[in-house]
Amino acid sequence: MKRMDRMMAIVLALQHQTETAQSLADKLEVSKRTILRDVQALSEIGVPICAVSGPGGGYRLMEGYRLPPLQLDTEEALVLLLALNGMTKYSDSSFQQARWTVRDKIRSVLPEHTLGQITPLLGHVEMEVPDRRYKTPYLSELMKYAAEGRWLLTLYRSQNHSRQLNIRPLRVYAAHGFWYCEAYSSQHGEVRTFRVDRFVEVEASNMPESEVEQELDSLSSSKGAAVLEQSVHIYAKLTYRGALLAEQDPHMGHLVKQTGDEEWEVAFDCPASEWNWAVDFFYYIGLDAEVLEPIRLQEELRVRAEQLVRKYSGND
Repeated sequence: MKRMDRMMAIVLALQHQTETAQSLADKLEVSKRTILRDVQALSEIGVPICAVSGPGGGYRLMEGYRLPPLQLDTEEALVLLLALNGMTKYSDSSFQQARWTVRDKIRSVLPEHTLGQITPLLGHVEMEVPDRRYKTPYLSELMKYAAEGRWLLTLYRSQNHSRQLNIRPLRVYAAHGFWYCEAYSSQHGEVRTFRVDRFVEVEASNMPESEVEQELDSLSSSKGAAVLEQSVHIYAKLTYRGALLAEQDPHMGHLVKQTGDEEWEVAFDCPASEWNWAVDFFYYIGLDAEVLEPIRLQEELRVRAEQLVRKYSGND
């Protein structure tokens, strides 16, 4: 625990009761000498800490002194606790302990009437996160290197095999119960998304930055041109279930529209590079979508369906 955090914890503890130097040392897992130094530093910056001698003595705050509470209204507090509740559903992260302690700290300083208003709401409103069981031992390193723009030599375990990759992390994000790292891969020559729990080894690496920057710029401009010149317009009608599935997709979820009591539709321009994804998605949702445009997508879906029928038709 950093010194500033420890000093804040001391003040919070003394707001509730008198504490001895030893009891504070035990709670914060530091030496008694460290606590004595922290108390002296707090006194020097104006925190009114009083020493009480005799049995039951120790340190306490001057009567009436309290840290100012968080100035959050009901909606702000609800948003904050709702987000923290969502984070607690990620089974493994570098925030394993902090995600719980920060929530308890916020609850402890909220006014009673505010907490009373939002507690019932939190029982009926939540951020849905699938329950995943995995470990992400390199999450902190990936976040750090993404912020620093550094290169990594990694051992990555995909579904079928493991291989070494030189990557430059661009961003780390959480979605669908997993942590993901979007990174430029020198082996693939493009930006790809990797599951953080599948990194087996991670270490710093050196790459010729000038060449890489040129390659990244070239990749970015060429992708932009591909989207403009080779995109394919897709239009489909959806059932209720199809709409729910489409809304979960990060690329087109915001484009789903309800056109009637039991009718939904989605229309978007699909980049040529993502064509296989579009075929996979509409094949996956099957009868919960009716593709109206383009004809090419209809034909590819029909071919896949016929292949599935033949596979399970049996041998006559």
